[in-house]
Amino acid sequence: MEVMCEITGLSQRRACRLAGLSLSTCRYSVQRPAADAQLSLRITELALERRRFGYRRIWQLLRREGLHVNHKRVYRIYHLNGLGVKRRRRRKGLATERLPLLRPDAPNLTWSMDFVMDSLASGRRIKCLTCVDDFTKECLTITAAFGISGVQVARILDGLALFRGYPATIRTDQGPEFTCCALEQWAFEHGVELRLIQPGKPTQNGFIESFNGRFRDECLNEHWFSDILHARKIINDWRQDYNESRPHSSLNYQTPLEFAACWRNGKHEEKPTDITN
Repeated sequence: MEVMCEITGLSQRRACRLAGLSLSTCRYSVQRPAADAQLSLRITELALERRRFGYRRIWQLLRREGLHVNHKRVYRIYHLNGLGVKRRRRRKGLATERLPLLRPDAPNLTWSMDFVMDSLASGRRIKCLTCVDDFTKECLTITAAFGISGVQVARILDGLALFRGYPATIRTDQGPEFTCCALEQWAFEHGVELRLIQPGKPTQNGFIESFNGRFRDECLNEHWFSDILHARKIINDWRQDYNESRPHSSLNYQTPLEFAACWRNGKHEEKPTDITN
């Protein structure tokens, strides 16, 4: 109607009469309650603080703060404010038959390990050893160093066992750090099964691959590390936030530590995994 008035020079009342529209309809504007303004501000603050979180995780964070709002309302405000997360393009793989990667039914039955590579501001490469419990989704360690050998991997696992105990199984790829004699000897001495996936099939270790994707997307890609100490500080802070504060979709939007506590108290709810291999 505004365009019609500008082109023809007619008044809004005359233009509405010619178009057969009610003047009140033309002049109506949606009046959002003041609460929407406060909610919009908080949603924007959370989205800027956690730039890789979508509206569902923002909604869960609001609920944790005591703001029990409908997820559709959060979705509307989230997108009206232009806060949608830009998805990074993934290379398409070959269409192959995939079988479900079964999730264990208790903590410490299966751990998954892998390496993630990154670099410092100087260009020097760093290597991060990641390890998660496949049941609780807890990130047990992210150890950043310039190089990590099989002997060092064994020492890191011994450190985890001091407060958590040894797992029944550890799933890894066939990298040299995981197939060396030092780690095999360590596994034999502590009764741990080393389960190696097939070469070129990372989806057989889908739990850690999924975690590594979140780690790179929310931590490594969001920071510029000046040196190895700076990298370790940022990475450790992110790991702590991941375990204690980040809602996990496969845990019914509980944090890993909350889920582990509920399991110990016999109050956890199972949710089937959607990870496939």
